[in-house]
Amino acid sequence: MNENLFASFIAPTILGLPAAVLIILFPPLLIPTSKYLINNRLITTQQWLIKLTSKQMMTMHNTKGRTWSLMLVSLIIFIATTNLLGLLPYSFTPTTQLSMNLAMAIPLWASAVIMGFRSKIKNALAHFLPQGTPTPLIPMLVIIETISLLIQPMALAVRLTANITAGHLLMHLIGSATLAMSTINLPSTLIIFTILILLTILEIAVALIQAYVFTLLVSLYLHDNT
Repeated sequence: MNENLFASFIAPTILGLPAAVLIILFPPLLIPTSKYLINNRLITTQQWLIKLTSKQMMTMHNTKGRTWSLMLVSLIIFIATTNLLGLLPYSFTPTTQLSMNLAMAIPLWASAVIMGFRSKIKNALAHFLPQGTPTPLIPMLVIIETISLLIQPMALAVRLTANITAGHLLMHLIGSATLAMSTINLPSTLIIFTILILLTILEIAVALIQAYVFTLLVSLYLHDNT
């Protein structure tokens, strides 16, 4: 109970050197690959999920937008595996760090916006001023639309950080309560432990959903600019 509540969010170090890079590179090693002509059930299921996800995200894109399919699929797999590995005991979740999420969101958002200004400059500028806007409101709307455009990567990063961090904090609190109640009241301990199991299942779903939402929003930004 005396453990620091935010200790699990501190970036780990090995011999004084940051280990976050090694942790970030670890999830891709867990993706199974096949060297045989006929795949096993795990590889087949994995390929089916990848095809299903890419099909849902790429349906609305034109030919130019579909060139991002490999990057978007890699992004959702990376975020999902990182979130799921963070649910293991005594593990570190890189997606709880706002700096890392911003490092993913800003380049992707900037690439989509720059592509829009290069290929469809008129349509890109038209987003800053909706059709039929009264003349006195034009300066205000341009400022509002500019601000809304600039905060998109921040919203992406904060959404992912807040959802993952809140779930981990809640699991930590309920786990600590379960440990404390185990020596006081056994029926209450069983009830709290049941809640902890249900919360863990919910956090697994949240980890996958947040990966999908992050990638889907990047895909929507790309669709608006291609």
